[in-house]
Amino acid sequence: MKKGGLVVLVLLLIGGIGAYIWYRNIKEKQTSTGKPYDNTMKPRLEMSRFAITDISEDTIRMNLYMLIDNPLPVGFKSPKLDYTFYIANTPVMVDAYKKPIHIKSGDSTLVVLPAKLVYKKMIKVLETLDRKDIDSTNYKMQAKFALDVPILGQKTFVTTVDKRLPTLYLPKVKIDDIDFGKLGLKRTDVAAKVSITNKNKMPFNITDTRYTVVIDGKEIADGAQPEPILIKAQATTPVVFPVTAHPGKTLSVLPKMLFDKKDTPYSVKFRCKIIDKKGNSSFANSTFASTVTGTLDDFKKLKK
Repeated sequence: MKKGGLVVLVLLLIGGIGAYIWYRNIKEKQTSTGKPYDNTMKPRLEMSRFAITDISEDTIRMNLYMLIDNPLPVGFKSPKLDYTFYIANTPVMVDAYKKPIHIKSGDSTLVVLPAKLVYKKMIKVLETLDRKDIDSTNYKMQAKFALDVPILGQKTFVTTVDKRLPTLYLPKVKIDDIDFGKLGLKRTDVAAKVSITNKNKMPFNITDTRYTVVIDGKEIADGAQPEPILIKAQATTPVVFPVTAHPGKTLSVLPKMLFDKKDTPYSVKFRCKIIDKKGNSSFANSTFASTVTGTLDDFKKLKK
């Protein structure tokens, strides 16, 4: 054997012994602390938190903050990460993070995974928890990513993280009444009386509230309430929102408002920002949007 080949062989042998000693030390350390050691050669995933950023009628957008830890003696690169998010062991979202992930040896990195949940699917899970009076549940993330590791070669790892947190209920908006006051040619007084139900154990504020009243397909009024409003925990909070009417459009639907309330549809488009009063980041200044519909027969008699 040539001298150069012998040197390479010796270096590989030393590297192999070093890797064995490193692995055995980690294995013994994990065993002494009562932790499993079969994952010591795999990256580990930890869900730091999740934050809802936007709630609309069809979808809920949120960010999942995941900490990826690399216990390997070498850095690695992953071209993408596939993940599934579960609430109460029910899959509510499947997506992929398609940006490359680079993690140095013995290091960790925080990755923000954008998630889009189908509103009806999540609501179905929450309603089931509500019927069973369950105030906390499991939030689970299962991730699969391929690693280009120089020593191990191309490997696909699947890792799961499970965290038990309070059940997070979405606020529910109900329009109790639209008070039109006196209907006239020059002025129409309008006020929207709203009930906001919060089933969570934490109160929150709504701010930068904007709303639009549509009757029979015509936008007759709108308004805004920039000041924060406290929504109490595990309670229904009544709120009265002042509305600016558009007299011309109001008069165009006046006959139906007065004489055909049963068949005259309305909708109130409601939008605001939610801020947790105690600084909880689950809502993270999320935007909340809701559209409430019905007929004018739902409300009190109009004042002539």
